[in-house]
Amino acid sequence: MHVPERRGHAHTPDVEGPLTYQLMADDTVAYLETVVGQRAHLVGWSDGAVVALLVARARPDLVDRMVLVGQYYNSAGKVPGGLTEALLAGGGDALAFLRQAYDEVSPDGPDHFTVVFDKTVHMIATEPELDLATLRSVTVPTLVLQGDRDEVTVAHSTAVVEAMPDARLAVLPGTHALPVESPGTVNPVLLQFLGGGPPAPFF
Repeated sequence: MHVPERRGHAHTPDVEGPLTYQLMADDTVAYLETVVGQRAHLVGWSDGAVVALLVARARPDLVDRMVLVGQYYNSAGKVPGGLTEALLAGGGDALAFLRQAYDEVSPDGPDHFTVVFDKTVHMIATEPELDLATLRSVTVPTLVLQGDRDEVTVAHSTAVVEAMPDARLAVLPGTHALPVESPGTVNPVLLQFLGGGPPAPFF
């Protein structure tokens, strides 16, 4: 299992310039090519789901199966009044949580947190805005997974699945923190799918 960090997060230093989903997808492609060196399963949660989708759309040769967790792909799928809006309004409790995690390990030091936070807020205020019709080209087997009280509407996730040739939808009880809230429920679903299931309908 590989758990690459995105630029400016955890132990990885920030890079001059803006933060975008496309830049993170480019970083992921480079990581897959130089570190993994073979087709991989991609599991992306929240922003990571956008990154995984962009990678699969651009470089299907690098992706075996893909799981997309708790994310909208254009603003029409965003749940009003959710975590995204809280971050755009200044962060609240989420800001304190993110700041503590950043300060503990960042090589850039605590003073750089506001730079990374501002970049991130700008990104989520303006992206993603993908035309779901373009997902027709994403042919890797995909599981779209979300909580029933997530940051993305179930209708949007359904539209994502309908747009993709080989995608399935799973909605479980939970919020945007679903993988942390219910690992005993989520992990078996992920493992079954990445292992080759669920099976195609027989009727």
